[in-house]
Amino acid sequence: MADRYFADEPISGDRLILRGDEAHHLIHVMRVSRGAPVTVFDGSGAEFSTVVEGIGRTEVEMAVTARQEIDRELPFELCLAVALPKGDRQKWLVEKAVELGVARLVPLQTRRAVPQLGEQGFRRLRRTVVEASKQCGRNRLMVIDRTEAWSELVLDTAGEPCRLLAHPGGGESGARRVEGGTGWDPRSAPRPLVGEWPGVRAARVFAAIGPEGGFTDEEVASALAAGWQVVDLGPRILRIETAAIFLAARIVAQHVAR
Repeated sequence: MADRYFADEPISGDRLILRGDEAHHLIHVMRVSRGAPVTVFDGSGAEFSTVVEGIGRTEVEMAVTARQEIDRELPFELCLAVALPKGDRQKWLVEKAVELGVARLVPLQTRRAVPQLGEQGFRRLRRTVVEASKQCGRNRLMVIDRTEAWSELVLDTAGEPCRLLAHPGGGESGARRVEGGTGWDPRSAPRPLVGEWPGVRAARVFAAIGPEGGFTDEEVASALAAGWQVVDLGPRILRIETAAIFLAARIVAQHVAR
């Protein structure tokens, strides 16, 4: 796949001007010349063939020669809710989520996770989405939501047909105890790693991964009461980003399997 560039503004008509980081890369790294063909996308789902007509110090003027509707998205909407890890692990998680086709990433605030995604961090991760989309060929950008409390997400997703919660041993331990008369349903043992998880072929799937210390018993209980399924990712404890990508890949593989 040829190098692709992202236009921050919707492309309409037969001309466009590329600015910012993308223009800087074309001008100062690629040393683009007039007449050079360049592929551009704007996040709308289309891909544009262009020809460079003018080069300034900070912008590149292009003529649009063709528009193609190229769909490289999943056949369903995958929403990943994650108590984000620290530092560069966030970037890796976002990059791989884009490559797998995740449509929406929701940073989670939980009892054991302090929100880390400020305005600067949000901009940094959005840039990661753009770079990963350029590399893997997606023409729609994965959306990164603002941080949402776990309790709010449980309420907001009520009625969704498929909601999966990865929690080491959570369902199993919960199936063995009842607290204050509102304990966990004994039928809520975690879905095994092998075999098909019910509901995964729905048009939209939500998957949640907790922080380093995991979801609290109360958080798992509230999810189960709201209809979430606890799923088992195997006998080893995975780091946040590993669990998130593993779970996303497992859902994608199961959904598209024929």
